[in-house]
Amino acid sequence: MPRSRRTSIGLSAPLLAFAVTACSGGGTVATVNGEPITRAEYNARLEASPASRSTLQQLVQQTLVEQYAKTNNITVTDEEVTARENEIKLNFPGAAWTQMLASRGLSESDVHSALRDQIILDKALSKDVKITPAQIKDYYEKNHAQFDKPANATARQILVSNLALANQIEGYLKAGQNFGDLAKKYSIDPVSKDKGGDLGTFRQGQMVPAFDKYAFSAPIGQISPPIKTPFGYHIIQVESRTPALKATLASATPQVIEQLRQQQEAPLAAPFQQSLLQKADIKVNDPQYSMMFATPAPPPSAPPTVEPSAAPSTAATK
Repeated sequence: MPRSRRTSIGLSAPLLAFAVTACSGGGTVATVNGEPITRAEYNARLEASPASRSTLQQLVQQTLVEQYAKTNNITVTDEEVTARENEIKLNFPGAAWTQMLASRGLSESDVHSALRDQIILDKALSKDVKITPAQIKDYYEKNHAQFDKPANATARQILVSNLALANQIEGYLKAGQNFGDLAKKYSIDPVSKDKGGDLGTFRQGQMVPAFDKYAFSAPIGQISPPIKTPFGYHIIQVESRTPALKATLASATPQVIEQLRQQQEAPLAAPFQQSLLQKADIKVNDPQYSMMFATPAPPPSAPPTVEPSAAPSTAATK
C-alpha cells in the first residue's frame, strides 16, 4: 500500500499481551523431512517457555476482574465495547487495523475480551477518578492541536508495476469495465486487491506524496491517469472526502475527559488488580506453576535484644 512510513499509535497493554495456547489432542503438529513433531513435544515446549507463565498470570487476572464485575453488579454492553474499539480504530485507518491484528496474532474476539475487562476496570476505579471543568479546560488549552481533525478521504486503487499496463487498465475503466473486477484481476497491492481495490478511509498526509496530492484534490468519482510512486503505477478513484475540522473546547471535551481519566487510572490499576490477587483463593494443579500465586511467608521476627556485655580487651595476650 502507498502509505508513508509513520509510527502508529499503539493499543493499550491488555491488547498487546502475548498469549501461548497449548494444542489439544494427540498426533503431530508438523513433520520435518518425514520426522514428526508431536503435540506432546510442542505443548511441553510451550509450557516450559517464560511466556506460558505470563499467560497463566493474565488468565488468572482476567478471571478475577470478571468475578469482581459479577460480585459488584458491573455490566458491560456490546455497544460499550464496540464504541471503545471504534475509538482505537481511528488510529488504524483503512486496512491498518486488520494488519495490526494479524501482526500481533490477535483476533477480534481477543480485542473484545481485553476491552471488556478494561471497561470493567474503568468502572471499578471510577469512584477514585475526579475530573473538574478547570482540569478539562487546562488540558485542552495545553494540547488543543491534537484534537484537530485532519482532512480524510476514501478511495480505491489498482496498483501495477508498469506504465503500459496502467494505461491499458485506465482505458478499460473509461470504457465502462468494473473497477473492483479489474482490481482483483490486475492489482499487485496485497491489502486492497481482494477487496476490489478498496483502501478505506485515510488521513491527509498519510499516503506517499503523489498519491496524497491526487486523493485530496481530484474530483470525486473521477478515474485518475496512472500516478507513479515508489510502489508502482496507481489508477485511483476517490469516493469521498471530509474537510479538516478545527477543534473547540466543546467538541474536544469527551476526548479530554477520556485522556484525563486514563492518566488518573494508570497508577490505580496495578494496585487494584494486586488486591484482587491477594484476596483470592488460587489453587494451581500443575507443579511447575505451583508457587506462582503462593502468598509470601511473613519475614522472620527479629531476635530478642540482648544488652551487650563489657567489651573484651583488645590488648594482645602473651
